Amino acid sequence: MSVIAAGLAGTLAAWGWWEYRRHRRCASRIPIRIHVNGTRGKSSVTRLIAAALRAGGTRTFAKTTGTDARMIFPDGREEHIPRPGRPNIIEQLGVFRRAVEERCAAIVIECMALHPQIQWLAEHRIVRSTVGVITNVRADHLDVMGPAVTDVARFLCNTCPPAGRLFTAEQEHLAVLRAEAARLRTEVVATAETEVTAEEMAGFSYVEHRENVALALRVALACGVARGTALGGMRACTPDPGALRVHRVDHYGRRIEFANAFAANDRDSTLRIFRLLGVGAVPGRRSVVIFNSRGDRIQRAEQFADMIAHDMPDIDSVVLTGDLTGAVLSRALRHGADPARIVDLGDLSPEQVSLVFESVLEAAPERTLVVGVGNIGGLGHAIVHYFENRREFAHA
Repeated sequence: MSVIAAGLAGTLAAWGWWEYRRHRRCASRIPIRIHVNGTRGKSSVTRLIAAALRAGGTRTFAKTTGTDARMIFPDGREEHIPRPGRPNIIEQLGVFRRAVEERCAAIVIECMALHPQIQWLAEHRIVRSTVGVITNVRADHLDVMGPAVTDVARFLCNTCPPAGRLFTAEQEHLAVLRAEAARLRTEVVATAETEVTAEEMAGFSYVEHRENVALALRVALACGVARGTALGGMRACTPDPGALRVHRVDHYGRRIEFANAFAANDRDSTLRIFRLLGVGAVPGRRSVVIFNSRGDRIQRAEQFADMIAHDMPDIDSVVLTGDLTGAVLSRALRHGADPARIVDLGDLSPEQVSLVFESVLEAAPERTLVVGVGNIGGLGHAIVHYFENRREFAHA
């Protein structure tokens, strides 16, 4: 039996080495390899960069992990990636093969690894990027990459290309990124949202972040795409399913604007979106936040409870859905939140999603902004679909 086991182990090792060598040859046939990492905005930036390169005439293949894993072909066509089990970075090998089959000169691929060691493997054994991208550094997944945000910054640099270029929109922890990159003799190119004007942002069909556009634009320019061409391609690209969109619903004289911001599930990102949407800043418009939580994201639930108590003075009502809502409510109240502003709906089934809409209506006068945050999983998808359907069959 031990002989058979040893033979099987040797066979597997030989197969693994052959597969690795095969992938190295495959990747070497794609001269531009862009690896996109970061806390927030990875899927959006991946799409923006790929769209800009396509507009510039470079046959480009892209792959996003985000809300829904997709392969994006050189003509902009998209294909869902089925996953029979848990996500595994081995699927990136097949993505590279598809890119080679499509005769692509560039690949833009979102980092799908969370654990620091797996991020290192993804970069140094699979992608071997010619251009690295770190969108930003936020206080999320601290249980894996923490405990401090500076630790997150260091670990994200595991996808930094040695002796290459790393583009980032991060400002607060830029010094950490520069120090890590310096050890690899990598140049860091920092971008700012002020590099893109309000007029240039006006052409987008959804709510895109200026910092994402500025970052993607700088990468495109470095790859030889003219600014106007790159921006035109970005405006025409299909946004990620989790992109920030605002759906307007007219319900018997009440105007409700629903913003799908479920991709924002850390404090900094959520507050940035609140500022972007003008939460609490538009006279005569009330603000309602729907927080959908997941049982395996305890830190996020605690963080949001603290936000209710300390960071949301301009929010008129908070609706809690999903797992851990009782714990969120209890923590928020202990920290001084007003119980009259919080509605705890608990763990509803998708068939009960109308109760969320009814809770919004109770808090909604003639004009109300509703922002969904936390997690798209579970009831999140049902909430988005419900508001979208109300938009399609809106009452006059």
